[in-house]
Order: sequence, then C-alpha cells, then structure tokens
Amino acid sequence: MSSSKLNKYTPLVDKMKRESGERTFPIWLLFNPKHPVVSHYIWTPVLTEIQDMVYRELHTRINTTDIYFRNVVSDSAIVPKTANWWGAQVGAEIEQFREIVLEHNPRILISFGAFPFEFVRRVYEIKPEKGPKSWGNSNLGDEFRKSIENFDINNTNRIPLLRRMASSGKYKEDQNQNYFENYIHYVGTKIAEKIIENKNSFNIWI
Repeated sequence: MSSSKLNKYTPLVDKMKRESGERTFPIWLLFNPKHPVVSHYIWTPVLTEIQDMVYRELHTRINTTDIYFRNVVSDSAIVPKTANWWGAQVGAEIEQFREIVLEHNPRILISFGAFPFEFVRRVYEIKPEKGPKSWGNSNLGDEFRKSIENFDINNTNRIPLLRRMASSGKYKEDQNQNYFENYIHYVGTKIAEKIIENKNSFNIWI
C-alpha cells in the first residue's frame, strides 16, 4: 500500500503526541504507545474494508479526518509488564480517560491488543480484572464477536482488534498472509455492517 494511501486514511500517532483528531467524533481508536505502527498495519486495511462496504451500500464514505486517535497512556515506559502489572501511574491514566470518555460518549471505541483492551475494561470497571496473559488472539477474537452481537448505538461499543497476527513455525508464510487478509476482511465487514445499520445516528459522512 502506497504512503499516499496511508496518509489519506490515518495519521500515525507520533510517540511524542498523545492524541489526534476530535474527541467529539463518534469513532475513537486506542493504541499502545509501544506499537505506533499498528495504526497503519492493522487499522488502515480495516478502514479500507469498511469504506468499501459503506460505499457499496450507501454510495458515500466516512469522513476520516476527525477520527480520534489516542495513545492509551502518555508514556510508553509505564505500559504494564508481567512483573509490574497496573502500577499507580496506570491507575491515574484510567481515571483521566474515564472522565474523557464519559464526557464525550463515543459510539465506537476500538482498542488494539491486550493492554488497551484491558485498560478499557478497567475504565468501565468490568470485573474480574484480568492479567497480561488473559487476552491472547483467541480471547480477543471472542470479545470482538460479543461486541458486534451486543452492539447498541445508544451506548459506547467497546470493540477489540488484534495488535498483530500470531505467527507459528508450523504455518507457511502464505498461510499466515491468508489469515491476516481473512481477519481484516472479517472485522472490517462486521464493523461496517453496524455503521450501515445505524447510518442515521452517525454524523460521519463526507
């Protein structure tokens, strides 16, 4: 994919920049600041799938200029590790984000990977709290399906996406590529379906 197409769809959340876009926009994206390229590697192809389906169904596109991008914590050094899970600094970040999300009440809140997803769960005080090994790709996939099945336009829909595709020596490279492409198509289509179903409730159109 060309750099021009990447720039058209999604800004790279700079390591030194906490957020971009508008908090008033109904679609929010949350990233682990340790992995800034996820906005290109995962989100850009997912958005391409969404835009394609939206155009086919509605003959318009989502205006992506104001999509709200945010690093889930301000400093990558405080991202929890297995031996140091959820310190006081992360707790303060949770309280701060809870105030922001309750004020603006986005319709779609997409997180990428284990840490941002568990962060969001704690923002919404979902129990039980989970550890770093609880959110492998399979479990995040299950949570994605639940979020789509329970989608409610009147509330914030917390939708987890994977940060990376699992690799394994027992699979050939082309099989991994097919898995990636199938995943991107699947999640992009499911998100697009919910946006289309609720098109009159989204002020996001070009």
